[in-house]
Amino acid sequence: MISLRSRHHNSEFRIPNSELNERLSVMKNTIFTGAAVAIITPMNADGSINYDELGRIIDDQIERGTDAVVICGTTGESATMTDDEHRDCIRFAVKHVAGRVPVIAGAGSNDTRYAVELSKEAEAAGADALLHVTPYYNKATQRGLVAHFTAIADAVNIPIILYNVPSRTGCGFDVATVKELSKHRNIAAIKEASGSISYVAKVIAECGDDIDVYSGNDDMVVPVMSLGGKGVISVASHVIPKEMHDMVQLCLDNNFAEAMKLQIENLDISNDLFLEVNPIPVKEAMNMLGWNAGSCRLPLCEMTDDHKAKLRATLAKHGLIK
Repeated sequence: MISLRSRHHNSEFRIPNSELNERLSVMKNTIFTGAAVAIITPMNADGSINYDELGRIIDDQIERGTDAVVICGTTGESATMTDDEHRDCIRFAVKHVAGRVPVIAGAGSNDTRYAVELSKEAEAAGADALLHVTPYYNKATQRGLVAHFTAIADAVNIPIILYNVPSRTGCGFDVATVKELSKHRNIAAIKEASGSISYVAKVIAECGDDIDVYSGNDDMVVPVMSLGGKGVISVASHVIPKEMHDMVQLCLDNNFAEAMKLQIENLDISNDLFLEVNPIPVKEAMNMLGWNAGSCRLPLCEMTDDHKAKLRATLAKHGLIK
């Protein structure tokens, strides 16, 4: 039995140890606040993963203010990785980051058994959290989503970020489903990339402190933060890591006027990084900036010349290249 004194009244109340333990067991810590980079996977000319360049990009991101690293997400081309490559990338990122910022491992799958297996391996490798997209192609009902994510969350002891991107998966979360899943002790956040600010508002209104919300769209950071978001999982951070970090920090400091200036000033970068299917433009941008990002694996192909010219002009306008 624990005795606690009220902050507002000069009286004591008692909480049984069993109840206190239950309350503490569902308390969730925020995985990160700020801007996380959804990092690319650099490729060598033969299509193999360029781990040396990946390490250099990670170091540059951290040095320039990025608050977390998401490895093996959509931008990291996890869809075209072999199982061994996926595991090796997670291990490499954890080892290379070495605790400087949280490492969030993409471990999503449309096969629940495989998602559980990969999640366990990511946890064993030392990942700080997991990013899990909704099942794609075969999709799921809302009941199926609850069963899928509960099975994954029950299998690990690190926090999970749900990933809502129905434009890619054809399968999204109803607000009621997010609310139900948010009660699980290991489901801590949602990366919201539906593009609907109304949906974000409803999730935050229904779930409150049970789940953190991260913007999954670089062009919607300030609106999401104004509703109580914790940050962004960003593609633009590859190109403007300090600006993305500062944008979120200004919001956290309640300086939305200055944050909005950064949002608007960099809107063309956010837009041009999606001239074609992600991560085609961001890898091209990184190559333009002097990194050895390489090309994407098929079926993602080389960016068109017109789009390359537009992207190059935008980067030059911001003084990022000559």
